[in-house]
Amino acid sequence: MKKTALDFWVGLFVVLGFVALLFLALKAGNMSSLSFQKTYAVKLRFDNIGGLKARAPVKSAGVTVGRVGGIGFDSNTYQAIVTIDIDQQYQFPKDSSAKILTSGLLGEQYIGLEPGGDTDMLKNGDTISMTQSAVVLENLIGQFLYNKAADSGASKSSAAPAAPAFPGAASAMGASGAAGATAASGAAQ
Repeated sequence: MKKTALDFWVGLFVVLGFVALLFLALKAGNMSSLSFQKTYAVKLRFDNIGGLKARAPVKSAGVTVGRVGGIGFDSNTYQAIVTIDIDQQYQFPKDSSAKILTSGLLGEQYIGLEPGGDTDMLKNGDTISMTQSAVVLENLIGQFLYNKAADSGASKSSAAPAAPAFPGAASAMGASGAAGATAASGAAQ
């Protein structure tokens, strides 16, 4: 009797361990929210998708409304073509816009949809033309450093002393500057 109860608890523990491993594997593969709802595919064109991956979430107002279905490259326009699968229950106007956003400072990237005001809704195979590419952190840092270097170069050239307006002006300024410094030190004593 005791051996049967022990076998049951060990078996239950092993099954729970496998379920936990399956959950972690699906979470790591970004497949934890598998949905069997009907979807419609919409295409987007971006100049730069950054680190966007297939199965990344598509969100509107913070709610996941779909997933990235596929990522391709158009060799004619040299743009990335992203196909998103939006759940059928979420209808968006044809003039909606899309941009690639990042969760937090260094988090995963996702597509944010902003609904437009058109009365016609997107259908399967439509293309959203208003898109904003990903902001690449390395590019921002490079621009910041380049601007700082340009600013410091401009300030060095403006800090150079100007040539005196007439001969002997430098010695006159030096003499009056020295006399002023001597008078100031005498007053401080």
